[in-house]
Amino acid sequence: MYTRITRSGGRSYPQLVESYRVAGGSVRQRVIANLGRLDQLEPKDLDPLINGLNRALGRTRNEAFTPEYESAKAYGDVFLLHQLWHQLGFSKAIRKSLRSSKRTTDAEALVRLMVFNRLCAPDSKLGCLDWLETVSIPDMPAVVTHQHLLRTMDALIEHGTQIEKLMAEQLRPLLDQQLSVVFYDLTTIRIHGEARLDNDLRAHGMNKETGGIARQFVLGVVQSAEGIPLMHTVHPGNVAETKTLQSMLTQVLAQFPVERVILVADRGLLSVDNIAELTELADVKARQLQFILAVPARRYSELCDTFETLTWTDGLAESTFAGHRLVVAHDPVRAAEQTARRRERIQEQVDFAEALVNKLNAQDEGQSEPGRRASDRGAYSRFVRSVAEAELTRFIKADYNSELFSYWLDEKAIEKAERFDGKLVLVTNVQDFSAEEIVYRYKALADIERGFRVLKSDLEIAPVYHRLPERIEAHALICFMALVLYRVMRMRLRANGSTASPKTALERLRRIQQHKATVGAQEYTGISKATKAQLDLFAALEITPPKHPL
Repeated sequence: MYTRITRSGGRSYPQLVESYRVAGGSVRQRVIANLGRLDQLEPKDLDPLINGLNRALGRTRNEAFTPEYESAKAYGDVFLLHQLWHQLGFSKAIRKSLRSSKRTTDAEALVRLMVFNRLCAPDSKLGCLDWLETVSIPDMPAVVTHQHLLRTMDALIEHGTQIEKLMAEQLRPLLDQQLSVVFYDLTTIRIHGEARLDNDLRAHGMNKETGGIARQFVLGVVQSAEGIPLMHTVHPGNVAETKTLQSMLTQVLAQFPVERVILVADRGLLSVDNIAELTELADVKARQLQFILAVPARRYSELCDTFETLTWTDGLAESTFAGHRLVVAHDPVRAAEQTARRRERIQEQVDFAEALVNKLNAQDEGQSEPGRRASDRGAYSRFVRSVAEAELTRFIKADYNSELFSYWLDEKAIEKAERFDGKLVLVTNVQDFSAEEIVYRYKALADIERGFRVLKSDLEIAPVYHRLPERIEAHALICFMALVLYRVMRMRLRANGSTASPKTALERLRRIQQHKATVGAQEYTGISKATKAQLDLFAALEITPPKHPL
């Protein structure tokens, strides 16, 4: 059966024609229906017939309208995050914490929006609204305003402790309940603005990113041995690092009922002097607290005699220090590099000093140069300042009492420093780990530094423009939740053999887009077909791909 147009008297007539076979096997045609004059037919005359046939075949309706297409929206990345968010139980935890009859907006959805924004296209809260127009996040309110986001941040920090506690409960299956090695470190987050408020988190301190003084707050992160962030802390920008340990440890022991906690911390966070205080805190909780601590370089002088008695086996040696187990690892390649770099820096200062001496000698011989006349006191001041800026005052000494500018190298100090080059010195009270395991656990602390780099680069936690301390804390919590999702993604990708990073995975899945078209009063929604590479990413991340059509 088919349609045919016949012409008669200069007019065209559409007909519905059927082919049939007669005796003898020949095929003939007969007209089933004449549909009228073609120039007098309108779409509304034929639509009922066409739609009836389409309906019988299960196809879409035919309309006498031109299809209208909306701009495609990114879908694959936010779909993945949405599924992971619910899979980890974060939606349930936040809804339970933020449940309120007074709130008309879906607070959980808005928290989810801000967290996904940090992972996909980090921006300000106003920028987050612009981004929302380009993506299709499942279960999102039809209307989201800047005020909605700010009020959600206020509610978030009001219940932040409970939220983090409930999230920690969701993460417990990922932890060993008998033994938990936790890593703790701090970083500094720059803040814009000079306003002064009561209980302000914004304070001037040494910024780890710039190496200078900056207005900032301090963020602490506790991480499991598997690389999963467990909790975070927020402190004023001028807090002493050692002051943060006790409050952090109290929270860890309260939220994670592990029997044994091994705390791994860097040189600036823990000292032999406050170990007893922390161990006592664990004893009160009837837990076992142990530590792996890097000895600060400033205490190396106390280890000189100990180093003389060390016996090395495969680059490792053991002894005792301050009543605890001492483990030392030696890397000869790194030692050679450190020694050469120090010698090079010292030589630069020696060359500078010789240039000053030559200028003074030439001046004494009557060979003057343009500019101010040099003096021994002036040369001394310039040299001392240069040595101090190069942090070499332990090795290069200027003669304060000499009338003429002079200096000397402290070869004993240089030799002593070289004795510690390439060495990692650790103090621990863990007795059942081998020396190799102690070193391995400490070196794993570098992973938390990588997490800080993710916060500052991929998630763009800094600089912070919020003025109120509560909103600064809320911003830190949102970024922390984004970091948790990032690390869970990383863990699954690695476990399933994928070489893609979480950032790369999100970028590739972002190419799966949602499309909407309107034909008359009918709206059609669909998504782009996933490629094999995208399906492999969903499989590695243990998430079922979206169905087509929606």
